[in-house]
Amino acid sequence: MPPLELTDWQYDLGGVLMGAGSNVQVIETTGLGRPPSRENDADQPSMDGAFPGPDYYSTRQVQFDAAVRIPGDPAACHDVVAALQAAADATAVRLTGGATMPLRMKRPGRPVKRLHGRLRKVDPEYKQVIHGYVPLDIEFAATDPTFYADVQTVTEIPLGWLTGGGFAAPVVAPIYVQSGTTAADRPGWVTNQGTADAWPIIRITGPVATVTITHVASGRELSLPTLNLTSSSQWVQIDTRPGYRTVTRQNGGNASTLLSPASRIDLFSLPPGQSEMRWTGFDNTNSARLRLTWRDAYTAL
Repeated sequence: MPPLELTDWQYDLGGVLMGAGSNVQVIETTGLGRPPSRENDADQPSMDGAFPGPDYYSTRQVQFDAAVRIPGDPAACHDVVAALQAAADATAVRLTGGATMPLRMKRPGRPVKRLHGRLRKVDPEYKQVIHGYVPLDIEFAATDPTFYADVQTVTEIPLGWLTGGGFAAPVVAPIYVQSGTTAADRPGWVTNQGTADAWPIIRITGPVATVTITHVASGRELSLPTLNLTSSSQWVQIDTRPGYRTVTRQNGGNASTLLSPASRIDLFSLPPGQSEMRWTGFDNTNSARLRLTWRDAYTAL
């Protein structure tokens, strides 16, 4: 089922439309500012003050003061509450470690953004349900406090491109040479249009062997020196997203041993703006592909 189309001041929580123009009136929303931090300050020994340690963001608690308003139809009010509960009760979410559900939102002048987490509380007050009015206390725990673009971005890079250009034999006249000075005209460029680091899902599709993926600006590499994909039906996927960070084969098997010890999935992010990606490997068919999928990431709405 495609996601709900959202307009200004609307929310989509588990497929239930809330906010402007819907049956669920949102009176107030909290928790969409700076998320709480896990500070690591240490008192200065024998002197005033403290030494500030690294601050890590905690789970973002988003709370809705809302109300179902469907005059004269108490049954429909119960249906809305049941739909909210059903979204969080899905086995694929509730009983699966690491699984989350999205909270999507639209603000004026902003694209639709989403948070990923778990619905922790749906507390209805049925005192006035006979009149078609049910106040709701809803709490959503965004285990990843970063806001993400609603639409994924996908870039596919063929093997063998060189940033500076090059020739492949046989060379036939006339020969056209591109300067390569404009990033947008060269292959291998990806763009995170957000304001925070985005975490890509990287899929390598064969046939290819001995692959190295490089983020040019930072010099960070993911190296798979023993990888050998013998056909286009074989692939390996590297998921760098926080909370996932896995390496899997097309059959679902664990392939983390293919990564070299120096390869750091937890550091292989796409910073805001343009990044150049290169990858190398052995493929005599020139049909291997590297595909990156990510959501632009934002620190704020």
